[in-house]
Amino acid sequence: MGAATLALLGAGAWGVGDFLGGVAARRIHVLTVLAASQGAGLVGAAVWVVLAGDSPPGLGDVLPAVGAGACGAIGLAALYRGMAIGAMGIVAPVSAAGPIVPLAVDLAGGESPSPLQWLGVVVVLGGIGLLAREQGAPQRAGLATGVPLALVAALGFGLFFVGLDAAADGGVPWTIFTARATSTALAVALALSLAISVVPPRRFLPTVAAVGVFDTAANVFVAFATTRGSVGIVAVLSALYPVVTVLLARLVLGERLDGSRRVGGVLALAGAAAVAAG
Repeated sequence: MGAATLALLGAGAWGVGDFLGGVAARRIHVLTVLAASQGAGLVGAAVWVVLAGDSPPGLGDVLPAVGAGACGAIGLAALYRGMAIGAMGIVAPVSAAGPIVPLAVDLAGGESPSPLQWLGVVVVLGGIGLLAREQGAPQRAGLATGVPLALVAALGFGLFFVGLDAAADGGVPWTIFTARATSTALAVALALSLAISVVPPRRFLPTVAAVGVFDTAANVFVAFATTRGSVGIVAVLSALYPVVTVLLARLVLGERLDGSRRVGGVLALAGAAAVAAG
């Protein structure tokens, strides 16, 4: 199976997982969704580590993976909550702005972005502007519901990838496992400290477990894709995950966006892909 196919499978799995997470967060507390889904994904990551048979990484590789897991948990919590209170067709594309964060880190480290990446940043910001503006009467002017959380999600996801990149030398399976163990522990600790159950009601168990399974599957698909082809191509294709989330929201929930927001969604995704490609 080629890199492009694997990357698209990863994007599809992420999109489905995000949609299910947003749906679940509309019914139960977001920390319950996060703790249970990350726990389910941790099991899959542990199996991957056992099958890979790699030696455990050193502390220098573990610490960035821990940071990645913490940032990823914050990003997912913000995304699920944002999609629970706002339109998924708005929140998901805004969250796709995450690739700007690694670009900013590279810039701070002295690496100059390519012209395509600078163009991508401008296009992303333009798309977010169209998506984020609250529409309606003047007294409702401001950001659309869920957009601030989507921006937090984008920041969390961007830092997640920065951490993964720094930890990858210790082995991809161990990196994913460490990050997932961290996100699970953080979600459980927060839930327990707030007296929130980490076990969802029985009727939501399949949905929440599926969130973790799809998320872990996406990590595996994308990780394998990077070993079989251009990392740039993989990054572009995997950044298209919000397309699946938006389509599911349209088909299952009947969400409708006006013309300017549809254009904004396309611009946000296209810009994110350009940043990743650069």
